[in-house]
Amino acid sequence: MRARRFCPWCASPLGPIDGPSQPCSGCGTPFYHNASPCCAVLVVDDAGRVLLARRAVAPGAGLWDLPGGFLDPEETPAAGAIRELLEETGCTIVVDGVLAHVIDHYGEDGEAADATLNVVVVARIVAGEPVAADDVAELRWFAREDVPPAAEFAFANSIEALRLLG
Repeated sequence: MRARRFCPWCASPLGPIDGPSQPCSGCGTPFYHNASPCCAVLVVDDAGRVLLARRAVAPGAGLWDLPGGFLDPEETPAAGAIRELLEETGCTIVVDGVLAHVIDHYGEDGEAADATLNVVVVARIVAGEPVAADDVAELRWFAREDVPPAAEFAFANSIEALRLLG
C-alpha cells in the first residue's frame, strides 16, 4: 500500500504506516487503508463462453480483464455490475449470483498499489449485443478452455475468478 501524505480531514501530515493505518499528527484521526470495493462480472452465454474486455486505459492498457469496476458509494455489487456492464458493453444483464470475493491491487505498483475487494458475480445478458465502450478497447467471447494465458490479464482477480468458475 502507498503511504498518504496528508490527513483528508484536517490536512495535517500523516505519520508512517502502522498496520492498516496512518496516524494524523493534527487531529489524531487515523487514516485507514481499506480495500476499495469493486465488482468483477463473469458474463456467461448459453454456450458457456465468457465475455472478456481488453482494457483501453491504464493500469493494464491492452490486457484482458473482466468487465466491471469500482462501486459507487452506497451501491451494491449487483447494482454496480449492472451499471458497469451497461457502461462498458451497452448490454443489460441479470446477475445470477456471487462466485467469490477476491482481494487484488489496482495500479502499476503491484503489491504497493491500492488494495481492492472484488465481488465476482456471474451474470447473463438479457438485452443488447456487446459493443466496446467507456474504458474498453475490445470485447470478445472465449470458450473457457481458450481464455488467454495469465500473463495477458491486467489483474489477478480476473484469473482467480476464471479458475473458480471452472
